[in-house]
Amino acid sequence: MEIHKKNQILSSFSNDQNLSYQSKHLLLELYRCDFEKINDESFLRCTLNRAAKLANATVLNLISNKFDPHGVTAIALLAESHISIHSWPESNYSAVDIFTCGQNMMPELASQYLIESLMAKEHTLRVIERNPPSSVSKQIRTFV
Repeated sequence: MEIHKKNQILSSFSNDQNLSYQSKHLLLELYRCDFEKINDESFLRCTLNRAAKLANATVLNLISNKFDPHGVTAIALLAESHISIHSWPESNYSAVDIFTCGQNMMPELASQYLIESLMAKEHTLRVIERNPPSSVSKQIRTFV
């Protein structure tokens, strides 16, 4: 593995020729969001739940914490990975991770829904293609 701090270039090498790019990790920065919405724990829980369903994901659990005086962290644990949000209402800013695995996932729909629901006037989106070995992506997991 090579890491160059100056240009933030990360390279890795693998002997597995059957890498699969069915997993996506979206890093979403939301700016100039509605203060009330990103400071409302219940609203954010419901919004993450709806975003997960739009992504075609299965919500296993939803946890959250409201900070004093402002801010919320909420995480939707998915059968297909997770969606998380961390908000700083005093700065009208939220950081979102959407990590989904599988061919039927649509994390971009979840991303668009969050942008609109939180009334972000500006945003940046980075998409990382995750590359688990094909043997991992072929596994079927069941949950209780």
